[in-house]
Amino acid sequence: MAEETIFSKIIRREIPADIVYQDELVTAFRDITPKAPSHILIVPNILIPTVNDVTAEHEAALGRMFTAAAKIAEQEGIAENGFRLIVNCNRHGGQEVYHLHMHLLGGRTLGPLVSY
Repeated sequence: MAEETIFSKIIRREIPADIVYQDELVTAFRDITPKAPSHILIVPNILIPTVNDVTAEHEAALGRMFTAAAKIAEQEGIAENGFRLIVNCNRHGGQEVYHLHMHLLGGRTLGPLVSY
């Protein structure tokens, strides 16, 4: 079994976070080092370390991450102008916490992620 993460403790409300959405499948909270005016992390309530660990049994939670993202973007007032969703996987992909999570960023024009 994978190790517990700081996100697990946030989900259980054992450590403080600015939670903007929570249901039986996912929890969303503001990033403590935001890269945009709206920067929210959306995490499944079960521990899935990376995208590489996703199985068919996780489909409901992963789908809910996207529907929650749309709802949160609307609440944040960024849905109409647009926003970005990012999922990083492992060290080379930029993943820092090994609890799968989606970044929702918006509130300003976002530049390209990478240039080729």
